[in-house]
Amino acid sequence: MKKILFIDTVHPYLWKELQNEGYICYEGYDLNEKDIIEQHHDAYGLVIRSRIRINANFLSHFNNLTFIARAGSGMENIDINYSNSKNILSINASEGNKQAVAEHALGMLLSLFNNLNKADGEVKKGIWRREENRGIELSGKTVGIIGYGNNGSALAKLLSGFDTKVLAYDKYKRKYTSKYAIESDIQTIFEQTDILSLHIPLSEETQHLVNDRFLKQFHKPIYLINTSRGPCLDTKSLVENLKSGKVLGACLDVLEHEKTSFENLSKQTTDLKQLIDSDKVILSPHIAGWTKESELKIAQVLLRKIIAHKTLKKKLI
Repeated sequence: MKKILFIDTVHPYLWKELQNEGYICYEGYDLNEKDIIEQHHDAYGLVIRSRIRINANFLSHFNNLTFIARAGSGMENIDINYSNSKNILSINASEGNKQAVAEHALGMLLSLFNNLNKADGEVKKGIWRREENRGIELSGKTVGIIGYGNNGSALAKLLSGFDTKVLAYDKYKRKYTSKYAIESDIQTIFEQTDILSLHIPLSEETQHLVNDRFLKQFHKPIYLINTSRGPCLDTKSLVENLKSGKVLGACLDVLEHEKTSFENLSKQTTDLKQLIDSDKVILSPHIAGWTKESELKIAQVLLRKIIAHKTLKKKLI
């Protein structure tokens, strides 16, 4: 029997199709780490989001485990090095929500540029201000994208309809210039960018990558979008640069002080309160990849990768 434990909820399509493939699926949505280990240490596969940290100690209890399927993009809650050392395949589904992330980032930016949140609140209170809500056009701007994977490239494609220049920098990729983006170096990003969008994983390397020193290297005042991970951006530095005018506005779907499960904030800070109170900032609760369509797409991507893994295992036996 090949048992797959669903630690977190995923679109029911994945459960149904895995059962059709001959797997036995179990629900562990309300189980803590101790219960998961005690009751399901014989699992063949795990389906997760972000609720549980899949570290070396946790994985050491699973002798039959062959794969971990992350329903989403980020893999920071999985000890990849340890899982690789144990021949446990770790897969994600960033292809499944790339369109959702790109549309969300663009939507936030257009709302900020056109004062839509502010104007909506004013009109609903009977306040009619036109000149004070005069907008800014996206056309003619240079957008710098850091991280040119699924999400970054999807945003570049969307921006192609807005007459923008898109520069893309990815430390780990080469020769990806396309009709949607120009492969760039970080110095060119600093020199030309009007709008910066982050599409990077969270790691030791990217923790507080965007800090005061980083922001001060831009030659022009910029707008900032973060739909990647909150800790990639230093909140205190952002607040300081919003005050100085180096950052003209920010669109943040992710925040530095989120809980590891992303279900809420871990704490409130003075810096966060200043972001909340600012008309220059638009916030959303880590939902850039959460659409009705992406929920199914993520399940479909994971199914395809799990079946491919199953097929490969059969060939190796």
